[in-house]
Amino acid sequence: MAEVMRTFRSPARHGYAVEVSPYFPNRLACATSQYYGIAGCGTLLVLEQNDIGISLIKSFDWNDGLFDVTWSESNEHLLVTGSGDGSLQIWDTANPLGPLQVLKEHAQEVYSVDWSLTRGETFIVSGSWDHTAKVWDPEIAKSVGTFQGHEGVIYSTSWSPHIPGCFASASGDSTLRIWDLKTGGSRLVIPAHQAEILSCDWCKYDQNLIVTGAVDCSLRVWDLRNARQPLSELTGHTYAVRRVKFSPFQLTMLASCSYDFTVRFWDFSKTESLLETVEHHTEFVCGLDFNLHIPNQVVDCAWDETIKIYTPPCLSNLHQNGS
Repeated sequence: MAEVMRTFRSPARHGYAVEVSPYFPNRLACATSQYYGIAGCGTLLVLEQNDIGISLIKSFDWNDGLFDVTWSESNEHLLVTGSGDGSLQIWDTANPLGPLQVLKEHAQEVYSVDWSLTRGETFIVSGSWDHTAKVWDPEIAKSVGTFQGHEGVIYSTSWSPHIPGCFASASGDSTLRIWDLKTGGSRLVIPAHQAEILSCDWCKYDQNLIVTGAVDCSLRVWDLRNARQPLSELTGHTYAVRRVKFSPFQLTMLASCSYDFTVRFWDFSKTESLLETVEHHTEFVCGLDFNLHIPNQVVDCAWDETIKIYTPPCLSNLHQNGS
């Protein structure tokens, strides 16, 4: 089991998503909801880790549950959240008075938000239970494109870190779609699982690799040049895989969290792909991220009202070995 380095408790707030700042190594944000996201309000927590533990810098309340959060790649103070009322909120950590903008076009819950990584672009992509993805330009405070094609809830949207104007979406219709902002259509549709897909993420080192996680308890790694079958299938979770993440430090390293209360670490290049299972939560684990600044440090959040920051031994050993 991983040694838990730091823990933060948020009473009556159930964690849905967590992300480390791309600017500050010790800063992170967590999107939370009251009453497991079924009713009540949401709170965005901006936190800082230090030698003692994790401290709260700021919190922002919204009148509906918050299901996802992402930091701006162009302004260190800005974040965007997605909410149960169908809106996105842009927050400024330097301005405690509420959201700078509220973007409301989706007809149902916004379950996923991601800020473009491409230089010169400031686009946000959102995925909704209304079966659409939307791309937003915060500078004009409205969407610049609506992407239709999924026949189910969109649970996850993720910009390619390599290809400008390209993003992926994962849906309850069991497909993974790759979209092109310029054409407004799907470049590729992959029937990736025979179950609802709850998460997807791009490899940081290879523009053709993407991973999906689904209700069938599996992760599948896809090579977009030949997507008829997965490059790798990773099994071990006993309930739905809620979120998947590629490591920013190792090409074949992955992390996943699940409704089985665990976080698991994988190397899909190995025959024995499961490296470690971390069991330090007592409820669904919904949020997961790697720290881009501190090699192999991981942050997660769960419905047990805790956020944890730690380095699992399997990754710590890799770093010490220089691999």
